[in-house]
Amino acid sequence: MATQTEAATRGGLRVRVQKFGTFLSGMIMPNIGAFIAWGLITALFIPDGFLPNEKFALLVGPMINYLLPLLIGFTGGKMIHGVRGGVIGAIATMGVIVGADIPMFIGAMIMGPLSAWVMKKLDGSWAGKIKPGFEMLIDNFSSGIVGAIMAIFGMVLVNPLVVAFSNGAGAVVQFLVNNGLLPLTSIFIEPAKVLFLNNAINHGILTPLGTEQALEQGKSILFLLEANPGPGFGILLAYAIFGKGMAKASAPGAALIQFVGGIHEIYFPYILMKPIMILAAIGGGMSGIFMLVLTGAGLRAPAAPGSIFAVFAMTSPDSYLGVTLSVLAATVVSFLIGSFLLKISKTPEGDELGEAAAKMEAMKGKKSSVGFAFASDANAGPVNNVVFACDAGMGSSAMGASVLRNMFKKAGLTDVKVTNSAIANLTDTYDIVVTHQDLAARAKPVTASAVHVAVDNFMNSPRYDEIVELVRTRNSAPEESVSVSAGAASAAAGTGAAGASTTARHVAEPAQEDLAPGRGVLVAESVVLTGTAASRDAAIDEAGALLLARGAVNEEYVASMHTREASVSTYMGNFLAIPHGTNEAKGNIASSAVSIIRYPEGIDWNGKEVKFVVGIAGMNNEHLAILSSIARVFTDKTQVARLENATTREEILDIFGKVNAS
Repeated sequence: MATQTEAATRGGLRVRVQKFGTFLSGMIMPNIGAFIAWGLITALFIPDGFLPNEKFALLVGPMINYLLPLLIGFTGGKMIHGVRGGVIGAIATMGVIVGADIPMFIGAMIMGPLSAWVMKKLDGSWAGKIKPGFEMLIDNFSSGIVGAIMAIFGMVLVNPLVVAFSNGAGAVVQFLVNNGLLPLTSIFIEPAKVLFLNNAINHGILTPLGTEQALEQGKSILFLLEANPGPGFGILLAYAIFGKGMAKASAPGAALIQFVGGIHEIYFPYILMKPIMILAAIGGGMSGIFMLVLTGAGLRAPAAPGSIFAVFAMTSPDSYLGVTLSVLAATVVSFLIGSFLLKISKTPEGDELGEAAAKMEAMKGKKSSVGFAFASDANAGPVNNVVFACDAGMGSSAMGASVLRNMFKKAGLTDVKVTNSAIANLTDTYDIVVTHQDLAARAKPVTASAVHVAVDNFMNSPRYDEIVELVRTRNSAPEESVSVSAGAASAAAGTGAAGASTTARHVAEPAQEDLAPGRGVLVAESVVLTGTAASRDAAIDEAGALLLARGAVNEEYVASMHTREASVSTYMGNFLAIPHGTNEAKGNIASSAVSIIRYPEGIDWNGKEVKFVVGIAGMNNEHLAILSSIARVFTDKTQVARLENATTREEILDIFGKVNAS
């Protein structure tokens, strides 16, 4: 089976540049819908639009000057310091907006994260030092004061710098246009796309400059410098005809996703697998831009995503011919160059496309929504067992296993076993291994035959949908290919058919009805409706104290809960954290117990808001039924809302299905 590689090794200028580009993209991508809304309103209602309307056109200016920069500033701040950071980022962004006569996207990408970082440092400096009852006062006034200061800072210092930069960049672009040199920008743009700097360049620089040009002239060539789907489409067509193996088989589907869906990153692995193919992308990009210059064509607004439908939706009425020729020229030239390079180069051997996809995700700094498609061949055999692995195997992984088990059940994949295990207990007998992204490097060496999926939290990762789809694809393959592949996989693992059955020895994995709740694992005395802790570490102590009071653990176990948290966060998503001890600390557990503490005002958990802290001490898997109930509750927003509004301990217990009923 193909194995996905863990994230790129930290360090090195290239990695830092890539991560910086990914961070900038992270501020833009969640707000693409707002860009599309503005683009549609612009294309329809401005004086040169399809349906000119003076009243509706009044939306264009405020959206581009205020709404979009504020959204970017909020998103950038939230990435650094949660919602609190987002609010500070939006306030500070207002400072760079005021007085500027250009859209302040770049200013927002500076002020949002910077202001949130300042607020985060200040919050950390007085964490745990504020007297009870004064937290709200301090939080609100500190954010107001910091926001006001950063807004003034942005207005006085950052605003002029951004305006100067934009004017300089605009002059450079105009020089290139006047001298017919604009096609040369593809030499930089196309490699930047593969390095995941495309969104930073496109939306951080080209979109603001193109917007100014479009407001004056009704269209801009700059909107199509990066978004043209032609170069990638041509490369994928070349692979579809002249490629070999997995690359040839997957290229047609990838071409459809890239050209129609607008997800350009799907062709990046094909270039990373054979880096010389970047020449095809550059040649195609230059040809497309040349056609735009030759015909004077342009778009009214950004085409996001870079789908052919989005491109034509944003095309100026007088530019359809030019845009069509641009996309066609880019496709043909990249196809011809790519085909030539494939014919003269060495034929790939092995799973180079899968390795390139893993490399792409490492460069991106996070998992790709399309890279997973290259992780394994659909004919590699059925998936019989999936394991969630964490440090101790008692908390995070058990919750994740329960969530995915329920998803498999809803999808009708009831024959797939989903277990959880401590990383130290893993063996190479699993088909899919799911780990926290910070633990992937430890799990991979001992489970080399498996597909590895790294997630940022076990409760609600979007990667679960990808796992379900992968299992559905593999398990629906023809029986002949399945039996051959499954036999080969079993032989390679040295386990045969019996190997799969041994996977359950690490953890109790029965279906939900077999997870009979343990008597006394959760009692009313271990439920606190209003916790007193104001920080993550204090909350861990508070949850641990309830376990201590039960006589379930000793002091060493509570200390190991902090050790576990320092290694990998136990934040699960949906306002939930489940602190528990390390694998080595299991000897300090006298009996299984669970404590639940609610924090109505929420506490900061490494930048995430947590309202429910569930302390766990588990032995002999007696706690798994309760964790399964907790997982089901916290994947249901209605149930989470009930927990927030509960007024008695008994209501909390009832919501979890009376987990102590015999």
